[in-house]
Parts: sequence; C-alpha cells; structure tokens
Amino acid sequence: MSSGLGGLNKSPNGVVIGLAQLALPDPHTRAELWEQTQKVVAMVGKARRSVAGMDLIVFPEYSLHGLSMDTSDDIMCTLDGPEVAALRQACVDNAIWGCFSIMEANPNGNPYNSGIIVNDQGEIQLYYRKLHPWVPVEPWEPGNLGIPVCDGPKGSKLALIICHDGMFPEMARECAYKGAEIMIRTAGYTAPIRHSWQITNQANSFCNLMQTASVCMCGSDGTFDSMGEAMFVDFDGTPMAVGGGRADEIVSCEMRPDLVREARVHWGVENNIYQFGHRGYTAVKGGAQDAPYSYMHDLVAGKYRLPWEDEVVHTDGTSCGFDTPERTYQPAEEN
Repeated sequence: MSSGLGGLNKSPNGVVIGLAQLALPDPHTRAELWEQTQKVVAMVGKARRSVAGMDLIVFPEYSLHGLSMDTSDDIMCTLDGPEVAALRQACVDNAIWGCFSIMEANPNGNPYNSGIIVNDQGEIQLYYRKLHPWVPVEPWEPGNLGIPVCDGPKGSKLALIICHDGMFPEMARECAYKGAEIMIRTAGYTAPIRHSWQITNQANSFCNLMQTASVCMCGSDGTFDSMGEAMFVDFDGTPMAVGGGRADEIVSCEMRPDLVREARVHWGVENNIYQFGHRGYTAVKGGAQDAPYSYMHDLVAGKYRLPWEDEVVHTDGTSCGFDTPERTYQPAEEN
C-alpha cells in the first residue's frame, strides 16, 4: 500500500497522520513545564504548515515531562489545567486533531501516565491512562479507565496505547475488538528497545487487521537518549513509513481505515481477530466460541500465577530507586 508520499497526495478516504519525533526535554519546574508546553504548541503549528492535508498530529509519551520520572506535585498536570488548555487551543487555532501526553496528578496515589486525543474543535475525544507502566523503571499508577476507542477524522476509529502497553498482545487485541481501525502508540523508548518496538508494531497490526501509528521521543536530555523511530504499519504487518533519529522531525503518512474495514469483512485466511472467537469454523458451525486459555480464567479469578512465580527477581521498583509500595490496587478507585 502507498503512503501517498507521506500524505502529500491525499485520497478521498485517506486519513493523514503526522508523528512528531519531539526532542527529549528535562523540565523540573512549573516554568520549564510551561516552556515545553509552548514548544509542543509551536509544533502543532509546524504540523499544519508542513502538510496541508494532515488530519492528526501525534506527540510521544513524555513530550511535556521528559524521562526523569520526577513525580513532584509541582509539575503534574490535570485535565482542566493550563497545559491541557493550551494544547486544546492549539488544535483549534490550527484546525487539526492532536494526540498528547501528560503526567496526571492523582491525589489518591502515584501520578497517572495519561494520553488524550483532541479534535479540531478543541474537544477531548479520548482520555486514557496507561495500563502497563514500564516496571520496574516507571512509578506511575496502573491505569483504571480501560482501553477507550473514539471516532476520529474522516470517520475513522482510533485507539491510544502508551509505550510498554504495546508489548502485550492483549492490548492491541482489545483495541481492535472495540472497533479501532488505527491504533496509536506513543512512547519514550531508548535505543535498546528498537527491535522489540519494530516487531511488536508489526505484529500488533497483522494479528488484528489494524493499522498502527507509533512514535517515540527523540534525541538526548544529557542522560537519556530516546530513539525517535516513528513507524506506520499497514494491517498486513507491512511498514508503510518509518522515521529515524532526527529530533523534531514530523513523519507523515496516509492511512486507509476503509481498507481495514474491507479486509476485516472479506479476508478468510488470517482474519485472526475474527477467528480468535470462532475456532475451527470449517469443522463446526460458527466455530468453537469457548475460552480455552488458562491465563484468562486465572486472571479474572485473581489467581494469575506463573510456574516460575517464586523465582522472579524483580517484583517492585526498588532496583530503580523507588520505595517498596504498601498500597494494594483498588480497580474501582477513580479520580
């Protein structure tokens, strides 16, 4: 499939997405956080000027806060705070959709690592809290909002997952199961994860007949080096457009959710998102619709346990300098 030369040649059914390989910041004060917010706002304007037909600009995880894992109250964001207001206004001013990352204040525990998708009217269409923080490195509270899907530009269906989420096949499967045609994955990954990033982006697409658009932070903050690696993958697992390590580059591509819909309806062989729930339909009417997977039943029953569970070395964040947590997770707790 063609990317339409990065969206320069837009088809009637195309959705042009830009992935911003934003330079890695390192803010530790409210003023520095606001300065970085203004840089992201300026990049929204750059996206609009660079590709006139762009529908959605996506910023990486940590695009405001950097990789310091600083959980200070002083630099945490809220949905009704000035940083989010500025990002929403940037979408209005530039008549473009935007996907943004914030570290979100949580009065009942550790901050959340959150993402929002904003339409070109400045309205939040999707709000997600990262389900799988990158343990033991990240201190964020486990997300409690599930995996939402929203209507996107040109009638598309969008989902958003964050970084380490994409290493769990169940995350992409849930996005597709809820109707997502394009799954966005934002990240702050560093170079050692490059190969894993590439193969999971491709597998997440192919296994679910879903297009994926994924982007990391880029460059160095003097301590950490993020890899950039913007990556668009078609529903057959084929990379459509791939970025490199140039900070602040916006890599763009035309996605075709209409072709995703067509494949999901008409594919026989390898229509895995359908066949997962209809095992062996050639042999038995409608296929077997049971759940033969032990780990699913055990997880629901609160009994998930690996055969080597007692031998696992890292079971909290102490190896990365965090205190051993004493609170147990309360999934019904929302704030």
